Amino acid sequence: MSRSGDRSRPLAWPIFLLVVVSVLVTAVISFAVTFSGPPPFEPPRSLTGIARALKGEPPRPWFGGDRLMAPPGGLRPHRAPLQRERVARSPRPRRAERANVEASARLALTLAVPRNDVVAFTQPGRSEGEAFAGDWTFAWRQGGGWWMVRSQQPPWLTRWHVRTLLALLAAILLLSIPGWWLARALTRPLRQLAAAADRAGTGAPLPDLPGGSREIRDLARAVSTMHARLASHAGARTAMLAGIAHDLGTPLARLAFRVEGLPDAARAKAAADIEEMRAMIGATLVFARDDAAATALIRLDLASLLDSLVHDLKDIGAAVESTGGPRAIVRGDSGALRRLFANLVENAMRYGERATVGWIVDDGRVTVTIDDVGPGVDPAIAERLFQPFVRGDPSRNRMTGGTGLGLAIVRTIATAHGGAVTLGNGATGAQARVVLPLST
Repeated sequence: MSRSGDRSRPLAWPIFLLVVVSVLVTAVISFAVTFSGPPPFEPPRSLTGIARALKGEPPRPWFGGDRLMAPPGGLRPHRAPLQRERVARSPRPRRAERANVEASARLALTLAVPRNDVVAFTQPGRSEGEAFAGDWTFAWRQGGGWWMVRSQQPPWLTRWHVRTLLALLAAILLLSIPGWWLARALTRPLRQLAAAADRAGTGAPLPDLPGGSREIRDLARAVSTMHARLASHAGARTAMLAGIAHDLGTPLARLAFRVEGLPDAARAKAAADIEEMRAMIGATLVFARDDAAATALIRLDLASLLDSLVHDLKDIGAAVESTGGPRAIVRGDSGALRRLFANLVENAMRYGERATVGWIVDDGRVTVTIDDVGPGVDPAIAERLFQPFVRGDPSRNRMTGGTGLGLAIVRTIATAHGGAVTLGNGATGAQARVVLPLST
């Protein structure tokens, strides 16, 4: 589909709208908190009011004579009546309080008592003239004890704080729901596209790619184009390889005819070399056929296929056994899958004493393991062994090193079936692990 005909919405639009809505909701809540007024606070107290409290007299009206206590318009002080307290000893200053000699003198003058009968502790920088704010303590000695009046500490969490926190939590919840939904909606096509690209190999068809925003569609189109180019390059390489292998058959036939005139010893060696070359050409043609094959996949029971393979190999004397496993329905080509597992079993018997086949089903996948009893495999070269013409045995002898195409054929078939194959070490030696998706 051309870019000009794509009417899908760009990815930037939902993100932009979410940002705008978030800013608007935040602004509304900020205005609401601002107009609800500042948090409650302890208002300044006048020296006259403190003296009346020490005497036990009731406070004056708010807008009566004690006008120092009148708050500015719009503010809501936490105004609690001053309570005097009887203590046995002279009170000590609290952490933020310091002795205030001037305030002590004015309090003694207001109470008409000796200077030594009163103490005053105030918070530096919070008092001005006859008004005392912040932390303060005033006391008056009378009889055998002291009358004390202290500033009250406002609660740490007032009703105003609770309302503000609830408003903020509501805003977070209100914005997180569409934010989470938008994030999931934006990333879902990306996850689907990544999964599709991961499942698609050069020998496997590309699954259906997701749609979505304009950018997602452009990315899906680029992935599809890239996959087609890789498949084309792989097909050209495979066709060239198959052509070379096929053309080598004619000169090999002429060589086989001509070596008939050689002495017996030389003829046997030459015939063995020709047979080795024919085996390599045959393996190359099989690899090319499997790499280019696009046969229809059908539902089949992989457990029955594996049991049949093990049974047939045991009939010809192969050292192979099966530990069994559950029923596993997959979509595949029975001939190609049989060749895949036959190659792995032959590898296990070539490099170990015997092969053991087992499988498990878990999380929508079937995992088949082929273990041998041998020296194992070097992890440093395990992945490289799946490349064409790379041998596990460094010798050039086909009887021990093989043609170097067995594992390449295995990976090609596994990839074409949407699966994967790895090579590592198990409890007794090397272990090949094949993972295939179950059929839905």
